[in-house]
Amino acid sequence: MFRCGIGYDVHRLVEGRKLILGGIEIPHERGLDGHSDADVLSHAIADALLGAMSEGDIGQHFPNTDESLRGISSLEILGRVRSLLAEKNARAVNIDATVIAEAPLLQPHMAAIRKKLARALACDVSCVNVKATTNERLGTIGRGEGIAAMAVALVEDL
Repeated sequence: MFRCGIGYDVHRLVEGRKLILGGIEIPHERGLDGHSDADVLSHAIADALLGAMSEGDIGQHFPNTDESLRGISSLEILGRVRSLLAEKNARAVNIDATVIAEAPLLQPHMAAIRKKLARALACDVSCVNVKATTNERLGTIGRGEGIAAMAVALVEDL
């Protein structure tokens, strides 16, 4: 059986934090605020995978009230979600994700992001697609106050 899940995440941009997207540090004057490394792309993918398996959401599995998770790499979160899928005898078939940000330009980093995500999910890089778009200067994301991501995941029961 195949299952599909959708994920979404958004975080505020703040001074004094690194910008991490898809496990890659992206040069930028601000980073995303959050309990973990605040990697919205990895969070959206984790939510999509959890949704496909009817396993709730990232907040249930990795609550921001758990101090042992403070600063955790979102690639570690993806690895734990991958392990949960394996426990349920399932695997990620493919991921399609979009990052929504006015800046920085992400295209130069896409190959590295895809490779890092594929490694975390133990799948071929051809199974992970990541795109970037702007919010056309509309709303909080358009004003550069934050970055969002959305993802769709296809999971196969083995």
